[in-house]
Amino acid sequence: MDEEMHLFNGWLPPPVAEETKKEKESFARVVRCVKELHRPDDPESVYATLKWISVIELYVRAKSDLAVEDVTELVEIGLQIFHSSQDKLYAQVRWGNVLVRLMNKYRKKLSLKVEWRPLYDTLIHAHFSRSPGPEGWRLRQRHFEAVTSLTRSCRRFFPQGAAADIWSEFMSLLENPWHNSSFEGSGFVRLFLPTNPENQDFFSEKWINNCLELWDSIPNCQFWNSQWAAVLARVIKKCSSIDWESYLPMLFSRFLNMFEVPVANGSGSYPFSVDVPRNTRFLFPNRTMTPSKSIAQSIVYFLKPGSTAHEQFKKLVNLLEQYYHPSNGGRWTYSLERFLLHLVVAFQKRLQREQQNPDSLSKVCLGKPERIAFVEVVLKLIDRGQYSKNEHLSETVAAATSILSYVEPSLVLPFVASRFHLALETTTATHQLKTAMMSVAFAGRSILQSSMSTAKQELGGDMDDSVFLDLIGISLSNALLGMDANDPPKTLATMQLIGSIFSNMAVLDDSSDDISIMTMASFSEWLDEFLCRLIALLQHLEPNSVINEGLSSSATSGTFLVEDGPYYYCMLEILLGRLSGSLYSQALKKISKFVRTNILPGAIAEVGLLCCACVHSNPEEAVVQIVEPMILAVISSLKDTPVTGFGGKGSADTLGSNKKDKQTLSPALEAAIDYQLKVLSVTITYAGSSLLRYKDHFIEAISSAFNSSSWKVNGAGDHLLRSLLGSLILYYPMDQYKCLSRHPAAPALEEWISTKASSKDEQVAHSRWHVPTKEEIQFANELLDLHLQSALDDLLRICQSNIHSDAGDEKTHLKVTLLRIDSTLQGVLSCLPDFRPSPKHDMVEELPFFIAGASGSSVGSAEIRERTAETIHAACKYLLEKKSDDSILLVLIIRIMDALGNYGSLEYDEWYNHRQAWKLESAAIVEPPANFITEFHSKGKRRPRWALIDKAYMHNTWRSSQSSYHLFRTDGNFSPPASLTLLVDDLLTLCLHNYETVRVIAGKSLLKLLKRWPPLLSKCVRSLSENLRNPDAPENVVLGSCGILSSQSVLKHLTTDPKSFSSFLLGILSSSHHESMKSQKAIIELFVKYNIHFAGLSRNILRSLDSHVEGSTSGDLVSQISSMSFDSSSLHWRYNLMANRVLLLLAMSCRMDPAFSFKILNETAGHFLKNLKSQLPQTRILAISALNTLLKESPHKMQGKDQPPVSSQENANSSLDLALSQIFQEEGFFKETFESLSHIHITDTDSSSRGNHGSSSFQSMADKSITRFYFEFSASWPRTPSWISLLGSDIFYPSFARIFKRLAQECGVPVLLALKSPLDEFCNAKERPKQCVAAETLAGLLHSDVNGLQSEWDSWIMVQLQNVILGQSVESIPEWATCIRYAVTGKGKQGTKIPMMRQQILDCIVAPLPPTATTTVVSKRYAFLSAALIELSPPKMPVSEVKLHIALLDELIRNMSHSSAQIREAIGVILSVLCSNIRLRMSYQQKHPSEEGRTDVDSQLKEENWFKLISARASEAVTNIQQASISDSMDTSADVDMENAQSNGDSLDDVKWMETLFHFIISSFKSGRSSFLGDVIAGFLYPVISLQETSHKDLSTLAKAAFELLKWRVFPGSHLQKVIEVILSSADDSNWRIRSSTLTYLRTFMYRHTFILAHEEKQKIWKTVEKLLVDSQVREHAAAVLAGLMKGGDEDFAADFRDRSYAEANSIQRKRNRRKSSSTQSIAAVHGAVLGLVASVLSVPYDMPSWLPDHVTLLARFAGEPTPVKSTVTKAVAEFRRTHADTWNIQKDSFTEEQLEVLADTSSSSSYFA
Repeated sequence: MDEEMHLFNGWLPPPVAEETKKEKESFARVVRCVKELHRPDDPESVYATLKWISVIELYVRAKSDLAVEDVTELVEIGLQIFHSSQDKLYAQVRWGNVLVRLMNKYRKKLSLKVEWRPLYDTLIHAHFSRSPGPEGWRLRQRHFEAVTSLTRSCRRFFPQGAAADIWSEFMSLLENPWHNSSFEGSGFVRLFLPTNPENQDFFSEKWINNCLELWDSIPNCQFWNSQWAAVLARVIKKCSSIDWESYLPMLFSRFLNMFEVPVANGSGSYPFSVDVPRNTRFLFPNRTMTPSKSIAQSIVYFLKPGSTAHEQFKKLVNLLEQYYHPSNGGRWTYSLERFLLHLVVAFQKRLQREQQNPDSLSKVCLGKPERIAFVEVVLKLIDRGQYSKNEHLSETVAAATSILSYVEPSLVLPFVASRFHLALETTTATHQLKTAMMSVAFAGRSILQSSMSTAKQELGGDMDDSVFLDLIGISLSNALLGMDANDPPKTLATMQLIGSIFSNMAVLDDSSDDISIMTMASFSEWLDEFLCRLIALLQHLEPNSVINEGLSSSATSGTFLVEDGPYYYCMLEILLGRLSGSLYSQALKKISKFVRTNILPGAIAEVGLLCCACVHSNPEEAVVQIVEPMILAVISSLKDTPVTGFGGKGSADTLGSNKKDKQTLSPALEAAIDYQLKVLSVTITYAGSSLLRYKDHFIEAISSAFNSSSWKVNGAGDHLLRSLLGSLILYYPMDQYKCLSRHPAAPALEEWISTKASSKDEQVAHSRWHVPTKEEIQFANELLDLHLQSALDDLLRICQSNIHSDAGDEKTHLKVTLLRIDSTLQGVLSCLPDFRPSPKHDMVEELPFFIAGASGSSVGSAEIRERTAETIHAACKYLLEKKSDDSILLVLIIRIMDALGNYGSLEYDEWYNHRQAWKLESAAIVEPPANFITEFHSKGKRRPRWALIDKAYMHNTWRSSQSSYHLFRTDGNFSPPASLTLLVDDLLTLCLHNYETVRVIAGKSLLKLLKRWPPLLSKCVRSLSENLRNPDAPENVVLGSCGILSSQSVLKHLTTDPKSFSSFLLGILSSSHHESMKSQKAIIELFVKYNIHFAGLSRNILRSLDSHVEGSTSGDLVSQISSMSFDSSSLHWRYNLMANRVLLLLAMSCRMDPAFSFKILNETAGHFLKNLKSQLPQTRILAISALNTLLKESPHKMQGKDQPPVSSQENANSSLDLALSQIFQEEGFFKETFESLSHIHITDTDSSSRGNHGSSSFQSMADKSITRFYFEFSASWPRTPSWISLLGSDIFYPSFARIFKRLAQECGVPVLLALKSPLDEFCNAKERPKQCVAAETLAGLLHSDVNGLQSEWDSWIMVQLQNVILGQSVESIPEWATCIRYAVTGKGKQGTKIPMMRQQILDCIVAPLPPTATTTVVSKRYAFLSAALIELSPPKMPVSEVKLHIALLDELIRNMSHSSAQIREAIGVILSVLCSNIRLRMSYQQKHPSEEGRTDVDSQLKEENWFKLISARASEAVTNIQQASISDSMDTSADVDMENAQSNGDSLDDVKWMETLFHFIISSFKSGRSSFLGDVIAGFLYPVISLQETSHKDLSTLAKAAFELLKWRVFPGSHLQKVIEVILSSADDSNWRIRSSTLTYLRTFMYRHTFILAHEEKQKIWKTVEKLLVDSQVREHAAAVLAGLMKGGDEDFAADFRDRSYAEANSIQRKRNRRKSSSTQSIAAVHGAVLGLVASVLSVPYDMPSWLPDHVTLLARFAGEPTPVKSTVTKAVAEFRRTHADTWNIQKDSFTEEQLEVLADTSSSSSYFA
């Protein structure tokens, strides 16, 4: 298994590359360590393995070459550890994530078998169970993400048969689509179902049918769509054996309808999407948008030679392309943009796969014709979206163009060229030019390759190569115009263009004949012009902001050229690196002259980078031309400036001389010197050894700069010193931008490299590094002596002997001295060796080794670092005594400490903020693996060599920051060095400082130190917690302490260390004496953060809580806290609340540990029960949360039939039971509780949001996060979607109901008896909150299923319920309805187990009302019924419930024309629930016939009498209503005879009946149940279409609402027949309104069904619409519909219709010309013919097909006709002109002169078409 090293590691600096060879065995050592630490018998040993995880991640990120056996072993251990630490979520998160990285990286080499069941159990246990642990929600969220991504990585290792297991496991969840478990089920299927080779035989035709049927069961729900689309996409990609042909129409129809776009002026989003519960959305990967990626992937893998998929794809694109046009943007643009991107990416990946192993896939491989076809279709979308105003879309388009141009240049490149010329011509839209530049930059390489490649392919006879070269030439010469200081985006685009085109060239030279790019001029002229423009640009730049004083102004805070992206610098580097010798000298002269003669303080960074690029390209020449004049200029400027003598070198005698006369620099001179020094410092970054000859000059310049009296100049000196040191001793690549290897197929181009290449062929282009010579190291050491050693001496002198009488002088001296120290440390980075750790035992061990890495050669010694640390410690003490208010000094000293203690962190920051990194991914410099221009295919993406060297350089920087970082975290044998502990003490003091900036910087530095040396943590935690308890601590100390304590490292540490844990908690809880707002806020944020990240407690903490041996500290922690958490203690309510919360966390953590005594649990449960009647509202809410988690189901719950009864004596009374009963049997306990609970219910009428604990109005965010368990949701109720709007919004809290349910189960009948009288009182209370509490309690009791509930029901509960039903009060109906819904909810995960009381409750509601009942009571009964019925689980309803359904159906159908509107709506809603329930049960019974055989109930259901009854009545009612409305309009006469009045009453009944029917249709759409009622809805299509406009307002409103919903419904094939018959017949209806609404419906209907309609059906529809063109009322409407149909992709129909309409119009026009009279034809006929033309013209809004000019011209000739025709013509021509305006310049060439004249006559603005 000898695999060569990764390219980046091969390209490291030679000394480092050598070291990397040791990594293989150091990794093996790590694996051994982990193995030893993990003891399967002791779950606590997990904590010990955690510290190795970051080390393992190091190897993955360092791309080390590891042995596969070691990786396999590690993965196996890791999985064991993961499964054994079930309750330690934090450990699972860390191990899960590292396993994912290893498995993904080595997925092809590992051979494992992983079981899926344990992963599923972990998920269920942690996230879907009733009693979640105490962990905070951030941790839970991370845990969920870790487990799901681990599952995804393990899928490929599931053994054979897993797919079948998984499918059967989750099928049961999907039985009832109207229960939330089905959403979970679909999420699990998507997550677990494997498609690896072992499981592919599971996917059969039968499975696909099953899958599609399930997908159908919930319409219009993007969550559901995205789960199923993802599953199918995976199967389509992996299982090539399945034949998809028969499913294509259906699937494409799905794909089309998942894009929520506005069809025919409709709305652009689902009118009612099914509501997915929050937790499910939160947990499963879910975009609420269209699943574009899955759709694109499926389509790409459908394509095969000889498949119809391509035709379907073309049709799909034809329908969607119009939405890509810039004028049609909207919220759908995002999903369409993703669709385009994923199409191209998936296509490229597929081609790459087929190139790499062509034999295995030969039968489905894409050949050239398929490639061409695909590119042609996608170009349509690219064409539309290219100039989109949406940034994402236009960038995606450019990237897609780039990828496709390597696949089929003959199609894509001409398109790019024409688009570029077009953009040059339109002067108005400047954003077009930017986009066009971008697309040429992205396609630059393919243009060059296709025109220069020696392996020529025939690009098609007429295409001339030189066209493309001209394109590049033109774009480069235009690029010169694009550099404009006032238009940043365009300037950056041009720089990107120049950079990406020159990255392709091997060398830039005039003489080479094989490049004829610059057709218009020689290259040196272009270069001259370029430099002139560049210099002008630099002179006009305006700096972003006033350059800020002080330390934070870095040398490079530049203008947009530097800040907005790396294009500027990359372009210069590439250009100067590729120039030939003579041209380079030409450029250098010009640049040198510019630098010598200009001073531009606004463009420091820009000028610096320009010089830097020159030096990098050729240090020897450039140093002479640029650096020498600059350094001499600096020295001469500094000569005569005033000095302080603090800058080193100056001896003591200069100190006394200039006390009196303090001179200062003039601002202009100061700015000039600052500019020169800073530019110089950027210039020499990569100069290296060529600086040695100016050694003395540099030493002098730096000393004089530090000696200067201006702080600004001192700062610039700091930059120079830093840069000089780096240039001397660091490793950096030398000839990075030179071209070393030429492209084999086109010698003028550079060959690009792939990182996946094998070592034989592509390692030639090795990079050359700057490795310091002896002289350079010597120079660096001299600089250290000068500015570090001597500065330390100065510092000690200042601090120990008072040498300055004047405080100002002292400050200046300190500042300069500290600045020199800081500057040196920042310059040498980690080349100054680190502190030597002190071994704990006497034997001296050699340091462990993990990965190699060094940023340069080492200078100085560890002693220097230690000496600096000690000196700085002394200085810090001095400063804090004398100058504690001087923030500049303190910040400086903290920076020095940071550089001393955090070895390697400077490199890490450098790597983290690297400017170029993100640029490397831009499509302009990536050549895809599959390249069909040169036919060279590679394994991975290819990039130019400079880009890879850049990555390798950054890789080295990262390695050097990590190489020693983890050495001491894992090894207990070393204790922190003494000098380090000094620094930690200082930082601890500084992070409590009263300046916020000082606190923040010190805190960051301290945390980095603590992370690296964990032993120091507990000391810090204890001292900081003490600060919180200390009554005299000032505000800044509190803020500082909270800042450190709330960091991740501290919070992690608290899970395992008992002493820190207790001091931390007591610290927070006893900090109420800090008065200030800021302190309080900080403390609360700290507490909330602790809760959010709470990770449970390790066993040693729990033991310390339980044992009373230690007595004083932790044993009584619990009792201390509980004493704080009672009302009696006079604490502020928030502290009371926090104490309660901690108590709860402790109790829950204890519950996890079986060995723990139950005493705490019982005490806390009792404590929270008492808190229910607390005076503080917050505490009450918390108590509810707490009881919900602490109370368990228990002995009093009734046993199922089959379980043996438990002997009642043994555990009838648990200890908890006793503890609680004593409390609630006190006199009046529940009454008080009810009182206090009712105060929490706030009836805010305006907020419709339910379930947000309603307490929003009086809880601030911070309090909320303390009181609520974020994850109460896993058992959240209701478990079925709530969609019935007529119930209104309730303030019913399921968590209250659940407490009473659990109390009843915990303590049995006594609870019921104790609750009886308070319930009596509260049920009949007047106030709504009180009734609400009663409803919650009753719901909980009825659902508790305890022994003895039945007899209580008979004695008093039933009477209560009947009173509620018959009561007259209205406002609390929603709560009581919810109460009933809660009480009949099914139990168990899928809600299929029936609660004991359900039948009784239903009987009680169904019982007929007394005849005297008012309508209020009737509607209340119906509301209760609808609430109860949606909770029943239809597939497995017992016979009694089915009979109930049948009886109800009869009753409702009799009452459909009830007089009250409210009741009619309720009847419609209940009908939809009943019918869909019955249908679902029938379909389930067919699939799973029951054992008992057919019962009479089933046969009764089969007849579907209800359907026949309703249908018959419906058609009768429609005719009656229509006749009535006709007779209404005739009956204006006064004498209405009796019969007529009679029939009028009838027709009103019909109207009411129809209204109920429409309610039924609307609610079956709203509830998402329409998929089971498809045929029913299809049957009622006619009434919906025909009653849009009637004299009855309400009826028409309902009809319109139903109509809007109908437009979104896609009918399956079985019902289409019926629908089409209705459409065809109503299109011939005598009433023109009906014809019109049929046309409206047709537009969306055809769009939605275009893939699944048969040819004959489409033909019928076309004919019908054509007939309507001559209809007297609706012909214009018909023309609009036809235009839409022609867009819709049925090319043959469209072409046929176009030809016919053209011929007809032409003949009419000819007859006109002959007769000059219009007597013969009717106006309708002429208008019809014209409208036919209009339809054709408007069907292509943006293109110019060959037939269009004739049609438009013919249409324009009708402009002289009489009025209806004339207005039609002018409108149509105007519309044509509007849509073709963008590209008119090109498109007008399709017209002849004569045609343009005709058009000009009709158009009002005649100049336009000239």
